[in-house]
Amino acid sequence: MDGLAKFNKDKKLIKKFAKKYDAFIATNTLIRRIPRVLGPGLARAGKNPIAVAHGADLMAQVTSLQSTVKFQLKKVICLNLAVGNVAMTEDEIHHNLVLSINFLVSLLKKG
Repeated sequence: MDGLAKFNKDKKLIKKFAKKYDAFIATNTLIRRIPRVLGPGLARAGKNPIAVAHGADLMAQVTSLQSTVKFQLKKVICLNLAVGNVAMTEDEIHHNLVLSINFLVSLLKKG
């Protein structure tokens, strides 16, 4: 918490810090204190910390975060999504794409 207190609610520093990382993981006790120290900066960046129980496996949580797909739809009608990286084979990318489309279809309203 001492490192976070150095930000002193400086919006520019918090925004730069939030851009530097994809996600944040914190224990349940720290999650309550983070908004008081940083203010709403992480929430505005869409990077609220994810709660982890005290004895939970951190590597499992990190793996889960890395394999999570985030759909973002803003004011425009197009949808952006990352389904792979340059180290993946065509079959892996195809598999990720099919899974993503099926998940998106499951979110649509029936009827």
